[in-house]
This record gives sequence, structure tokens and C-alpha cells, in this order.
Amino acid sequence: MRSLLLTPHDHRSPREVATWFGAMQAQDVASGAWSLGTRIPGSTEADIHAAFERAEVLRTWPMRQTVHIVPATDARWMLEVTGVRGLSNMVRRRKELGLLPQDLERACDTLRSLLSGGGPKPRADLLAALADEGIPTDGQRGYHLLAYASLIGLTCIGPQRGSVQTIALLDEWAPQQVELSREDALVELAHRYVRSHGPAPLKDFAGWTGLTLADARIGLSGNEGRLTRIGDGADALWLTSDLAETLSSGEVVDHATLALPGYDEYLLGYKDRSLHGDEQLLDRVVPGGNGVFRATIVIRGSVVATWKRTLSPTRVHIEVEPFASLTKRQRAATEGALGTYAAYLERDPVIRFAD
Repeated sequence: MRSLLLTPHDHRSPREVATWFGAMQAQDVASGAWSLGTRIPGSTEADIHAAFERAEVLRTWPMRQTVHIVPATDARWMLEVTGVRGLSNMVRRRKELGLLPQDLERACDTLRSLLSGGGPKPRADLLAALADEGIPTDGQRGYHLLAYASLIGLTCIGPQRGSVQTIALLDEWAPQQVELSREDALVELAHRYVRSHGPAPLKDFAGWTGLTLADARIGLSGNEGRLTRIGDGADALWLTSDLAETLSSGEVVDHATLALPGYDEYLLGYKDRSLHGDEQLLDRVVPGGNGVFRATIVIRGSVVATWKRTLSPTRVHIEVEPFASLTKRQRAATEGALGTYAAYLERDPVIRFAD
């Protein structure tokens, strides 16, 4: 059971959703946008992109050296408590790429000069400017330099403009930043993770954030009254006190049928995914173990199918690949969830089941 699906989907804005989760993995732009949109009734893709343009939410590298969506005002304290761990993890890779400390310093100085007072600029233009300054950007070097600049809080990913990714100075794009002490940040991050992902064990929270187990314990234990622990030892589960009360009362909570994007927190937010499906789940969702997650259909908490889309000017063509034969009710629920996705894209759905 995951409270992610037990939580009422009554969020009104991308900021509310991102705050509820704490952070949402979003290395793929379209996937991240739909992760927000599916949790805001009646929203459209245009609504989500507008929120990025308003700097209500932004994308950066707050944990595990992976791009996430975060509330814009929370970016800096997250970088300081979890993003900083990525800096030490990057040292070995930086040596492999042949990047020197002076390359990092020159790159950050150049980015600061190029972006100061000018708003977000296309990533490609910035990389070209770095290369013109003699700073190596070929191979994975350019990506490494941009990730480093974001990890130290200099820059962030700006709004997507068509197919163009932009980069902005964090202090200029999101100047209003919440300030938290390190311990308060650990406690707040633990609360946000558990309320959106729980019930979940300590190891899942630590794995999600990239924190040490010791820091993860500090965060969880500092939530007395807000979080409840069930069981003891490594297998103990953490959940919100409200959810614990709901479950103990025997209250039945509706499980929505959702058409989730490939890189959604429902799968990526856990180390243990045994509650999401059978032992073949990852082989079906990540065929070949290549790290590319397929979009999924989730019914009553279980992943039952994958799906893929093809866009035309007025339609979205969707092919569903069920893991097993779906009942008539399950097919209808799946069609309803995909219809919601089509409405989000403001296109008509054309749905085909591969079985």
C-alpha cells in the first residue's frame, strides 16, 4: 500500500504538488510535467509550463545527481542538505572527464557573467560560449559543468521553451528562498517524503535523498507527532499519523486508476518495489535494464500495463500493453485515465490495446 495513491488528488497548482512530494524526479521534461498534471484535476500541459515560466517550480539537481522538480523557494535549502553530497560523488567522474578545478571555476565565472541580468538563456548557447572561452564541453563535460553549477546553487534549469532547455541564475530566477537549518531541513524533507511515499522504510527515504542512514534517522525521528513508525528494526515502516489513524479505523479509501509517465515517483521513489507488482515488474517497465522507464497504468496500487503515445496535431494515439488480460472494468478504467491524459494535452484520444 502506498499513500501516494491514497492521497486525494485535490492539488490546485504545480507548487502544491511539488511541495507535497518534496521533489519529483524529472530528467525527462514531458514526463515531469505530466507527473504534476496528473495530480491537478483539470490541468493542461500549457498550465504546467506556465508555472515553470512563473518560477513557481523549477528543475535542478537537488539529490542523487538527478534532475528533479522542486518548489522554487525551496531549491537552495535542498541543495545544501542533499545536493552537496552529489559534489563529492562527482569528483571521480570529473577526473575521468579530464576537467580540472580551474575549469570549474572559469565555467562558473563565465555562466555568471553571461546570465547576470539577462534571464534564462538556451543551454546550447551557454555551452557554445564556454567552448569559446577554451573550457572543454565536448562529450559529457558540458553536462557535468552545468550540473556542478546547479549543485553549488549558482544556476538552475530555466523554463522549457519549445524543445529548447534554458539555464538561469538561481538568485535571479528564484530570489525568494526559504531558509532552514540543516536539522530542520532533514526533518522537513523526511516529512514530505513520508506523507507522499509512505508507508516506507528508512532505507527508502535514505535511498531517495542520497542521505546517509544516520541523517535519514535524524530527519524521521524529528517528526514526532507528524509521523508514526510501525514495527522495529530495518523493516519498520514510516507513515503519517493521519494515515495510520485512517488505516487503523478500517476506513476504505478509493484507489484511483492512473496513467503515469515513465519517470514517476510512484516507481522511482522506492528501493523496494515489491508492493507495485510481481517479480517481473521491472523487466516489463525497464526492459533490458537500460534505465529508461516506460509509462505505466496503475490500478488499485498495482502496475498492470505500460503505454506509449504518438502525437498528431489534434489527436494522441496511445497503445496499451497489458501484462495480463484486463477485465472489462479494468479496460474502462484504463481508458478513463488515458482520456484524462488526452484532455491534459488538449487532444482527442485514440486508444488501442495490444492484447
